[in-house]
Amino acid sequence: MKRFHVHLHVDDLSRNIAFYSALFEQPPARSESDYAKWMLDDPPVNFAISTRGDKPGVDHLGIQVSSQEELAALKDSASRAGMALLDEGETTCCYARSDKYWLTDPQGMAWEQFQTLDAIAVFNEARPTAPAASAPAAAAPATAACCAGSARASAPADAPAKACC
Repeated sequence: MKRFHVHLHVDDLSRNIAFYSALFEQPPARSESDYAKWMLDDPPVNFAISTRGDKPGVDHLGIQVSSQEELAALKDSASRAGMALLDEGETTCCYARSDKYWLTDPQGMAWEQFQTLDAIAVFNEARPTAPAASAPAAAAPATAACCAGSARASAPADAPAKACC
């Protein structure tokens, strides 16, 4: 099953938890001091908010899948379409261990495609650094940001500049 994912940065977590709990008519499935997530079935969406951004608003969108096969199919489709992607592989972010990669649309919006493997007790875990001699030349940096602009694939060179409205 695929589930649409939306992650917003908010400036007041308590007010936003109250608002979205009323909007969705249910409390968050997970709530932390800096993060909350609703796993909605109708419509099927993983809706998350956090205070970890630099400004309020949409941080990224995504597609969450329930199997490795679904994730591989999405990744293959993106590769066949020539989309630049940043493959993080198994990583931790947003209180979860996931297998994920990132795409960036022509407007610069990040899209995360991922399978959640397990819940963890912290927002993210530091990645161990590999010795330089054993690290592949194209390896992602060990300190890649979690759900942040530096963890996104590059926007296409021919992406149009953003225009108002």
